[in-house]
Amino acid sequence: MTGTPEPKHYRALFLSDIHLGTRGAQADLLLDFLRYNDAETIYLVGDIVDGWRLRRSWYWPQAHNDVVQKLLRKSRKGARIIYTPGNHDEFLRDFLGTHFGGVNVVADAIHTTADGREFLVIHGDQFDVVVRHARWLAFFGDWAYVTALNLNTGLNVVRRKLGLTYWSLSAWAKLKVKNAVNFIGKFEETLSAEARRREVDGVICGHIHHAADHSDFGIHYINTGDWVESCTAVAEHHDGTFEVIRWADRRKLPAVAEKIGSARAAA
Repeated sequence: MTGTPEPKHYRALFLSDIHLGTRGAQADLLLDFLRYNDAETIYLVGDIVDGWRLRRSWYWPQAHNDVVQKLLRKSRKGARIIYTPGNHDEFLRDFLGTHFGGVNVVADAIHTTADGREFLVIHGDQFDVVVRHARWLAFFGDWAYVTALNLNTGLNVVRRKLGLTYWSLSAWAKLKVKNAVNFIGKFEETLSAEARRREVDGVICGHIHHAADHSDFGIHYINTGDWVESCTAVAEHHDGTFEVIRWADRRKLPAVAEKIGSARAAA
């Protein structure tokens, strides 16, 4: 168990794959993260709201509304917020170039670091063959993924009773299934190639719910992860260095975990 963290201010924060509107969204942990972390610029790198699930059945608890209000409050206090929609919130792609509540909606962005490097910021679904060319399979995969998350919820109820911390069954399985591992590697290679094509120094993306920070393909690749499985964000420090923040690991707070469990049980 950790104590109360010191508030931190970064040059930029990158968040993606929050999936508000689903029972799997870890809104309480995200609110906890936003309470202690601020930045000059906040990038919302797609799949912030899950339009796919909301079209099928409406689910929008107070915690999800609180996340939206918290982000808008940061904008009112001076943070610049840039939103690059993903496949689950693709409805926002009809509003590219517009501003609402201080949020700028763009297809992608170029982020310049404190030390002058340029990074392409993009969700990444545009380079997922399944999403682009076999949407029925993508929807089926979404159903299977939600089923895995439901199993995950039951598992973590037991873990909490045993005094253990949150653990993601779906994230573990993703790294154990050969096809999933191969997909992650191919996705990273493809996004790295796109950054190279655009003549920038790196890429910051989301989509595959797998946080990463490496240069395995000859260019700086960063993935923000998600707020369903791993509860991760990416921060740029004021000297231009990047950090993957794993908030669920950093904040082993029983009260937060219990609140999440109670909310899901009530749902």
